[in-house]
Amino acid sequence: MQRAVLKTSKLSKTFSNGGMQQHILKNLDLEIYDGDFTVIMGSSGAGKSTLLYALSGMDKPTLGEIYFGNQEITGLNNDKLAIFRRKNCGFVFQQIYLLDNMSVMDNIIACGLLLSDNKKEIAERAGKLLLAVGLKENVWHKFPSQLSGGEAQRGGIVRALINTPGILFADEPTGALNSSSGNAVLNVLTEVNEKGQSIIMVTHDLKSALRGSRILYLKDGSVCGECKLGTYKGEDENRNAALLSFLKKMGW
Repeated sequence: MQRAVLKTSKLSKTFSNGGMQQHILKNLDLEIYDGDFTVIMGSSGAGKSTLLYALSGMDKPTLGEIYFGNQEITGLNNDKLAIFRRKNCGFVFQQIYLLDNMSVMDNIIACGLLLSDNKKEIAERAGKLLLAVGLKENVWHKFPSQLSGGEAQRGGIVRALINTPGILFADEPTGALNSSSGNAVLNVLTEVNEKGQSIIMVTHDLKSALRGSRILYLKDGSVCGECKLGTYKGEDENRNAALLSFLKKMGW
């Protein structure tokens, strides 16, 4: 039986817009399992990114509870939430938020130093991770502007992994990349998941969604369907057909 690493109870998020209440998430009960590659899909405005930010502690829900393991995080103040995120969460976004005035390696080390003062140990781990994602030593000390989009995003993934997060959160990580670079990033995510890394990824892209082991479809602020695809083993007509059939049923 899989262990739930993250779960929600009656999670709701409401925004006030011109005096009107806009309900983005509605009484959402959800469990995320250890080692899963969970993909969240849904139409534009369904609340996918809002859910991702709430689950990661980047945004507070209006109502409900979020448990990371046995820890309830919705009651934490902003300072404690920041510490929680450093220790437990890694983030990869559509925009590559590497600092322009620092090399890729220095970006990663700076993140590692948030939890440890052993710079040598952090640099050694960063080097191993960079090699694992296909970035050779000749690019480690380049600035982000000197890299391709795919290279920079892979550097961003290493930065997200440097503190060994319990969950890696990815919000449209291939959205700003061309097909080749996007595929390289998806390969990295697949590989780290195969090693046991739990991932939650928001995407509207079918090719990206195929990498997931579990697809959740969000509609009107609630999960209205789930598709279990199992571990990704490469291009598979049956996998494609299963996902397309599920998405058609969901009205995608």
